[in-house]
Amino acid sequence: MNEQVSAALVLIGNEILSGRTQDANLKYIAESLGAVGIVLLEARVIPDAQDTIVSTLRELKTRFDYVFTTGGIGPTHDDITSQCVAIAVDQPLELHPVAFKNMRAHFQKRSVDFNEARQRMAKTPRGATLIESAASIAPGYIADNIIVMAGVPKIMQHMLTDVIPTLKHGRITISRQLHTNLPEGVLAQPLSDLQARYPQVGIGSYPQTVKEGFHVILVTRSTDAKALDQLDNELRDMVTAVGGQHDSQTRPMVTS
Repeated sequence: MNEQVSAALVLIGNEILSGRTQDANLKYIAESLGAVGIVLLEARVIPDAQDTIVSTLRELKTRFDYVFTTGGIGPTHDDITSQCVAIAVDQPLELHPVAFKNMRAHFQKRSVDFNEARQRMAKTPRGATLIESAASIAPGYIADNIIVMAGVPKIMQHMLTDVIPTLKHGRITISRQLHTNLPEGVLAQPLSDLQARYPQVGIGSYPQTVKEGFHVILVTRSTDAKALDQLDNELRDMVTAVGGQHDSQTRPMVTS
């Protein structure tokens, strides 16, 4: 069985940081990657600023198997992702011959001027592999281990679907949930003790607001199904031992 494959996500755009645009890509990307054992371990939202983009990509590409980006590959002056990726991977930015050919034919067929602004979308770092999508004539691409995608959710989703089969896949993370009627203050110490005994499992507690009073969902995540089985039994026993009730739900889950 393959080990897990790690990933980071960089959401690029002043409009996200200002609150003008609400990100709709993080959840979809995390779930899609998790389904094939690529674990999203970090996500950042950064501005359309060259120094920030370059330094972020240089850092993350050395720490993760894959770095995904969204946004900044359109035709306008503030679409600077590609030039930043080129700097980060130490390659010149140039017209990709296949992208240029396809885009020129697309615009000529529609009697639309393939002007300099539109031609910018055909530029990639030298040696990049295109991610061509039926949703957009302008492609995404892979440069080293950086996977560059559009920010528009529909287009991004098509690109991600097309690129995932070409990537390394790893072990699938399983997630389990146990619902309890206990407050976190009661659960804190027993959970700490269990976490120390099960380091291969991530344990989280998530309080919910309900009419009946306290409600906490205990979530466990791991690629080790046997350990999850053992821990699930111990969690049930622990909740009962401290005077609580529980109800469980088990499912495979896209998770980081």
